[in-house]
Amino acid sequence: MASLEVVRSELADAHKDTRLNLQAVLEGGSLTPEQRWGVAVASAYAVRNERLKEAMVNEARKALANPDPVIEDARAAASLMAMNNVYYRFRHMIGKESYSTKRAGLRMNRLAQVLTTKVDFELVCLAVSAINGCEMCMQSHEKVVLEGGLSEDQVHDAVRIAAVIHAAAVGLES
Repeated sequence: MASLEVVRSELADAHKDTRLNLQAVLEGGSLTPEQRWGVAVASAYAVRNERLKEAMVNEARKALANPDPVIEDARAAASLMAMNNVYYRFRHMIGKESYSTKRAGLRMNRLAQVLTTKVDFELVCLAVSAINGCEMCMQSHEKVVLEGGLSEDQVHDAVRIAAVIHAAAVGLES
């Protein structure tokens, strides 16, 4: 089982900043532990690095009193955003009104059937959408989490975690 420390040690000296940031963004900050580890696990699934995913899941299991709902929501968010981010990024980037009037026809029931909280699930979706580069989805999720009572600091911290996990995946692959 990969631990976060082992994964961090595998990052070469060229990725020293990422190694240090990986530790820093997962400690403290404005997020609850459930939010922090939900974002971290979903981000690791989104970047598709098996070692990083295993390490984040293991760390979440150690850090949280009830990790299973957080991990399952993170997995669901990563999968849903893999689909939605491609679809909605296409619609946004093409910019034709004709596509925006078409029904997506994509099942997204899991968005309404979260195991944690709706706002935490949306925050995790926002972080994954940032990794996947979907402007339309980021704007939509950011609006929902702010209206749901989270702060811009919390949004900022979630995206910082996503960015560093993405960088760690790149570093581990290089």
